[in-house]
Amino acid sequence: QVQLVESGGGLVQAGGSLGLSCAASGSIFSINAMGWYRQAPGNERELVARISSGGSTNFADSVKGRFTISGFNAENTVYLQMNSLKPEDTAVYYCNAEIFPHWRATTTRDYWGEGTLVTVSS
Repeated sequence: QVQLVESGGGLVQAGGSLGLSCAASGSIFSINAMGWYRQAPGNERELVARISSGGSTNFADSVKGRFTISGFNAENTVYLQMNSLKPEDTAVYYCNAEIFPHWRATTTRDYWGEGTLVTVSS
């Protein structure tokens, strides 16, 4: 089993900053990538930011220049720093990990955290 434990989130005024962290643990051989997705009411879940094991990152156009992602330290933890937050960033943010569960695995499995709410007030 794999667990993703998220922390951070909460309520912030527009223009403020918040940080999210996600730690992966359990039956992990290696991690291909970790990232954050978000889902606002009435919308589909969308990618916010992703970082690969090689350090490559990609971001949603709506957050480029405002959000940064880092991670893959010894604790298998990824961090999302969110600056200049806007009301439209309000959503439930979900941590995602693409994991090779054992040494014979040739494809990754997707694992998800339970989600943490970020609310940006205007």
